[in-house]
Amino acid sequence: MASSPARIASRLALVLALCAGSAHAEAPTPRPAAMAVHPELWPQARSPIGLDPAMEAKIGTIIAKMTLEEKVGQVLQPEIRWITPDEVRDYHIGSIENGGGSFPQGNKHAALKDWTDMIQSYWQASVDPRANHAMRIPLMWASDAVHGHNNVLGATLFPHNIGLGAAHDPDLLRRIGAVTAAEVRSTGMDWAFAPTIAVARNDRWGRTYESYSEDPKIVSQYAGAIVEGLEGKGATFLDKDHVLATAKHFLGDGSTDNGRDQGNSMVSEQELSKVDAAGYVSAIDAGAQTVMASYSSWHGVKMHENKALLTDVLKMRMGFDGLIIGDWNAHSQIPGCTLSDCSIAFNAGVDVFNVPTDWKALYGNMIREVRSGEIPMTRLEDAVRRVLRVKFRAGIMDEPSPNERPNTLKPIGTPDHRAVAREAVRESLVLLKNNHALLPIRPNAHILVAGEGADNIAMQAGGWTLSWQGNDNGPAEFPGATSLYTGIRQAVEAAGGSATLSPDGTFTTKPDVAIVVFGETPYAEYMGDQTDVALHHGNNESLALLKSLKARGVPTVAVLLSGRPLYVNPQINQADAFVAAFLPGSEGEGLADVLIAGKDGKPRHDFRGKLSFSWPRRPDQTPLNVGQPNYDPQFAYGFGLSYATPARTPLLPEVVATVNYGDRGVYFTKGTFWNGYGLKLEPAGAAPISYTGKQASAGAITAAPGTRDRQAVHLTWNGKSAGGISIAAATPSDLSREANGSMMVSLTLDVAQAPSAPVQLVVGGISLPIGPMLHAGANHFEIPLPCFKGADFNSISPLLTLRTEGSLDMDLQDARLVENKAAVACPGG
Repeated sequence: MASSPARIASRLALVLALCAGSAHAEAPTPRPAAMAVHPELWPQARSPIGLDPAMEAKIGTIIAKMTLEEKVGQVLQPEIRWITPDEVRDYHIGSIENGGGSFPQGNKHAALKDWTDMIQSYWQASVDPRANHAMRIPLMWASDAVHGHNNVLGATLFPHNIGLGAAHDPDLLRRIGAVTAAEVRSTGMDWAFAPTIAVARNDRWGRTYESYSEDPKIVSQYAGAIVEGLEGKGATFLDKDHVLATAKHFLGDGSTDNGRDQGNSMVSEQELSKVDAAGYVSAIDAGAQTVMASYSSWHGVKMHENKALLTDVLKMRMGFDGLIIGDWNAHSQIPGCTLSDCSIAFNAGVDVFNVPTDWKALYGNMIREVRSGEIPMTRLEDAVRRVLRVKFRAGIMDEPSPNERPNTLKPIGTPDHRAVAREAVRESLVLLKNNHALLPIRPNAHILVAGEGADNIAMQAGGWTLSWQGNDNGPAEFPGATSLYTGIRQAVEAAGGSATLSPDGTFTTKPDVAIVVFGETPYAEYMGDQTDVALHHGNNESLALLKSLKARGVPTVAVLLSGRPLYVNPQINQADAFVAAFLPGSEGEGLADVLIAGKDGKPRHDFRGKLSFSWPRRPDQTPLNVGQPNYDPQFAYGFGLSYATPARTPLLPEVVATVNYGDRGVYFTKGTFWNGYGLKLEPAGAAPISYTGKQASAGAITAAPGTRDRQAVHLTWNGKSAGGISIAAATPSDLSREANGSMMVSLTLDVAQAPSAPVQLVVGGISLPIGPMLHAGANHFEIPLPCFKGADFNSISPLLTLRTEGSLDMDLQDARLVENKAAVACPGG
């Protein structure tokens, strides 16, 4: 077969690069037999870009002039909380990211100019003549723009991917990508860490909502479309209106055992290539310039160390010639690696380390390892070549400073951008029930709008919204956005009706109809992992509310906000109509557009959404995927009612729930121990005693219900002997993912008087002194998990322990893990 012009250019560029003293991907080295791949099983992709010989020659010239230190700096990506502009200059840093919950000066309400001024200062440092041997190599700036430019106040927030999958509309994804790119550009950034193109196959996974579908066909169609929207196509490719896209996370993140985030996928190579990899072919075919490696493992081997897949498959078989970026500190999970030292990942094919905190030490170790030959110079120069290639293709090498670019500071959250998001809400809604033709609601009706999610934009936006978890947002964080209640009220009032907000469902005048909005509260990544597909991350009062309205004869529409299909048969049975809204984002009017009829009584918009995930009939029914043996869903993949095709939903079977769960990482709050955790008294030299809610004593320690605070546990040490209290579950806890620097232990205590002797907080057998942090009165402190150096976070039991030999009187009010949003010092450090 004759070679295409792109292939000829690629070969010529390779020759020029070799002549310039730099090589592309190094030849494969022997791999363990268990990890051998079969190239014929893997699809091939063809980027529309192709290598430009002139560009490759220019890159080769630059690399030849660079020092070792300058080359290493280009392959490190710190996070803004842990690096200054001066350090960007001094360490020749090639890219920066702002992680979820990271803002200019730590201000969540930062204005656009605050963002651009901050980025400008880092950019200027990167082009300082002292930065790169007098060569101009500007840095790139990346952000997790996963459902719009979601880290920036006032941005347009689109439905999360699970809802977009139900829309079955690739062209909508192109337009969403274009809007996102425009808003990312407005802050002076170059690079979006999106799209996530995982094929979620187990809905217990905390990132299910980041997946378009359990069906690789939908993911494949969408991956190419969203990349084209973000990066542009043809003449518009990576022009001033577009940004770099990132296909993530390569590979197998959606097929891990038990749906565990950062877990292990045991699927066959054939399934990995046909299902998990489906979106990467279309993403590369659309011109994706970056790919992010996954935290997950395949057959026990971490993806960040899997050279067979990163280099042999992705770079060589699929022909990916952009750069592979690591995930947040993910290299540290490889056996033999640490946060600050991991030649294994780099040699496997990771081109840029995502190393938020320990980047200085990693910088020094990489220099040492290149000099020793542990990292071949050819591998380093290949990675640098890929970084520079992406910078050239994106125009970053020649572009003016962020504050001088034509699209910087253009308004975000504009009416035309929000119109696209509103349309996306309409298209993503799935109607599961509409008995008695309750929907659409006549516009002049009196509507009661109830439930925790009714007037809660944070809940409808979900995780990855102005913070990593998205669970710390209030109304002030969403200027220009519209809650579901507000959208409904505006629609009915315009037609002469009325809407009343009553979160608990109480009323004095009986409404014509009620809309109850409930579901999951925000979470992200492993904090959303579950043991089943019951409603854990939310308000379990929803069922009682629906029953109460039914008992009072109020026709009721239930609207579920969720990041996954959930077993909610009891709620569906109590409602006359039921809508799966998933996580619709900032434009609540989109729901009203479909639920509320026009003035003529006819639907203004019909339901178009069809399930892109199968819906369970039991809490334990996962994995549940179309095409699997004994497929028996409650609502099958592709299901979705509409006004044009009405049907009656019968009474659904109900399963009695035996376990109540709260948000992951919450151990004690409001008088209750959650998620299987409990309190034990641990006297010196004696067996532990469990606290059951009644007064209990063991040696020097007493626990009893709180008196000052009735939702606390009152704990006293009499100082006569040593002892401790511990929070533990029946089985050891695995905090390996939380310990990567992202989470902190958070304790809220009310102390009667300062302790009389040292107090130790113990996690994983590692003790830290917290006595100096305790004082009479209210106490709240947070300690990053990495402070407990040497702890085995894979298996911790008990979860944490407080010990002292002195006297201590305090109320335990709250114990949990919280997101690490700033550099927090370790006790005694």
